[in-house]
Amino acid sequence: MSGHSKWHQIRRQKGVNDSRRGQLFTRLGREIIVAVREGGGGDPDANFRLRMAVQHAREANMPMDNIERSIKRAVGGGEGVQLAELTYEGYAPGGAAILVQVMTDNRNRTASEIRNVFSRNGGNLGESGCVDWIFEPKGVIEVKIDGKSADDLTMAAIDAGADDVDTPGPDDDVLMVYTEPAQLETVRQALETKKLDVVKAESTLIPKTKVELVDKEAMQALRLIEKLEDLDDVQNVYTNAEIPDEVAEQYAS
Repeated sequence: MSGHSKWHQIRRQKGVNDSRRGQLFTRLGREIIVAVREGGGGDPDANFRLRMAVQHAREANMPMDNIERSIKRAVGGGEGVQLAELTYEGYAPGGAAILVQVMTDNRNRTASEIRNVFSRNGGNLGESGCVDWIFEPKGVIEVKIDGKSADDLTMAAIDAGADDVDTPGPDDDVLMVYTEPAQLETVRQALETKKLDVVKAESTLIPKTKVELVDKEAMQALRLIEKLEDLDDVQNVYTNAEIPDEVAEQYAS
């Protein structure tokens, strides 16, 4: 996996800076609830998915009272336990793949909203299975560079069990480390044992191939992705679009 585009940096920053706090906390609470239900109970030490969900919530400065309330609600079988996890697949302008993960208590509402966003922003909602084969599950760990040698950090990551590492760009402040999903926690702990500053660790989907978009199509794809991410039921949006740095900067400005 080579390169680390400006768009990746902007998306990471937008996740922290631009999200409406209430909407963000709702998404995080849903992830906690489903993690309890699907991951094996309300103990983060024994439930890896819940541990990751709690970590994401704390990174977003979600109050511990909210986190604990979501766990108790899920353990008690109350509101939110009937959330369904769904995936929608389609294409952005220019043919880039789009995969949308949602959690919803109303499938019809969510399907209508997703369909409308695709159609109004130049995309096409596809059939199940049309693009999911393009993506593979990976663990991704962000390690703060903090003046350290990228080569030294890369060797430390490989020694810790990482599969791959992105070559950081001159403006990057973190090193992107990739693992098999099952090894995410093991590698994270090994990196922290080496006294490295782990900024974030999560399971995600990485595209096996990418589609380069330019000019108008790139801007349209960015707009489609942002509109999808703005929907309340959407948890994650993945794409194999390769966006030029100058287009990403123009869109963010």
